[in-house]
Amino acid sequence: MENRRSETIRFGSCYCRGVSFRVTGQPLRVGICHCADCRKTSGSAFSAYAVWPVSALEQTGQISTYGNRSFCVTCGSRVTYVSDNEAEVMLGNLDVVPSDLTPQYELWTGRRENWLHALPDAQQFDHDRDKAEPSESGQPERIPVETQA
Repeated sequence: MENRRSETIRFGSCYCRGVSFRVTGQPLRVGICHCADCRKTSGSAFSAYAVWPVSALEQTGQISTYGNRSFCVTCGSRVTYVSDNEAEVMLGNLDVVPSDLTPQYELWTGRRENWLHALPDAQQFDHDRDKAEPSESGQPERIPVETQA
């Protein structure tokens, strides 16, 4: 049996603190995404997140969900993205800032703002991790605006 006392526990919440969560253990991966969905749901130029096994997430409070993304029904803050196996937590929702979680990769680098630079030592992907090979030397392949996802 695993000794849960020695595992890292991280806490987080939405803006109004009506929804709170905790994740136990180390994340499977930490990333940044520049895709259109992440830009729209975050209201920013990218989203920074960490992914845990869904079994590591405990969440309380009233949420609404759209496209697997959970939002607080009171303040509208995005809280988690939950799939069958994984739970994605936005780094900005964690209570301890700055966290010790460093992005290992960037997705949809072709949509990255020109004024943002590739993260050093982070793997770069033109699209999703499972659909494309990393781009060479951190330089994103720019995709024409009319064909961007």
